[in-house]
Amino acid sequence: MVDKKTTSYPKEKINILFLENISDAAVEHFKESGYASVRKLSGALSEEQLVNEVKDVHLLGIRSKTQITPKVLDAAKKLQAIGCFCIGVNQVDLKSATNHGVVVFNAPYSNTRSVAELVIGLAIMLIRRIPDKSKAAHDGIWLKEAKGSYEMRGKTLGIIGYGNIGSQVSVLAEALGMKVIFYDTVTKLPLGNAVAKKTIKEVVSQADIVTLHVPDTLQTKNLINKTVLKQFKKGSILLNYARGEVVDTGNACEMSSGRAAVGRGHRRVPLGAGEERRSLHHPLQGLPNVILTPHIGGSTEEAQENIGEDVSNKLFQYLETGMTIGSHTIPSLSLPHQEGTHRILHIHKNVPGVLSEINSTLSKHNINILGQYLKTNDEIGYVVLDIDKKLSNQALQLLKEVKQTIKTRLLY
Repeated sequence: MVDKKTTSYPKEKINILFLENISDAAVEHFKESGYASVRKLSGALSEEQLVNEVKDVHLLGIRSKTQITPKVLDAAKKLQAIGCFCIGVNQVDLKSATNHGVVVFNAPYSNTRSVAELVIGLAIMLIRRIPDKSKAAHDGIWLKEAKGSYEMRGKTLGIIGYGNIGSQVSVLAEALGMKVIFYDTVTKLPLGNAVAKKTIKEVVSQADIVTLHVPDTLQTKNLINKTVLKQFKKGSILLNYARGEVVDTGNACEMSSGRAAVGRGHRRVPLGAGEERRSLHHPLQGLPNVILTPHIGGSTEEAQENIGEDVSNKLFQYLETGMTIGSHTIPSLSLPHQEGTHRILHIHKNVPGVLSEINSTLSKHNINILGQYLKTNDEIGYVVLDIDKKLSNQALQLLKEVKQTIKTRLLY
């Protein structure tokens, strides 16, 4: 039997909204724990639609299409946390979420294997010229030849960005008998026999296949441009399953001598809010040496289920215990349960004197603090207090009056 009194607020009154066809694993996680008010919608919502939908929502789950703007957050008066069921959080205005005391979680590692496998698969398809042979067969031409087709074994794979995905690709590549070289802005411990290089030029000039695994930042925009492309080995393969803006595809002719796999277009126009189809316009369309797909690196059943479990668990732990490990807005805290107490969460602006005011205010009213945890970042302070059960309601009201308070909640 599920204990419906774990939290001070009745579970059946906590509203949870999941958008963009989030995995059923997330929905079941909450329903099995006694949270009955869980809605799941298949598509994304526009800003105007979101403003109307989030007014009474406590937890919101989204993927990459839904944009959480300051206007949406202003309307979400009861919102406690946002779960981004994907690897990024760029669709959320993090500064505004921070100012509203809303915790934002994501799943940065859950699709690592899916992306790595696809990169290896695409490399094999391109190095064997499978797209050419497939098109020829569809056109009625029997193109059975070995010319220009090679094995992966013995070739050099260059990885730009040796993080979670890049290093996983490295392991799989070595298992195929490849030599691996990589470049990263941060010193990384190589796995297996991989060798670190000091510059991107060293990597692209030596590699038969180059794969990109870097984030979308101002520093990585057009990282692979016309100048860098000229440094590639002739006939080499470029794989971009990171972000579209990392490669400057404006000069498509620079790619004509090699082969490429691109996993995200630059200009994608939605046909309508919540619709899956998109009108794609990309400068590499029509080139026979290019495999062009949507951003599907993590689009496998296994990855989506893993993401669903990961993010829903983070949301659940925050809702039930105040744990914020993995948050992009509120400082990370993990704290043990203390018997005989009620727990209060206090989120405030990080300015000097707030903790002192909290302690002195409670002390003046003879409220004993049985446990206290504080964590801060540049903008936000997060305090968790365990208070005697008989005095917790009084303590909650007093904490709401503390200067610089953003949000406070009696957890249980």
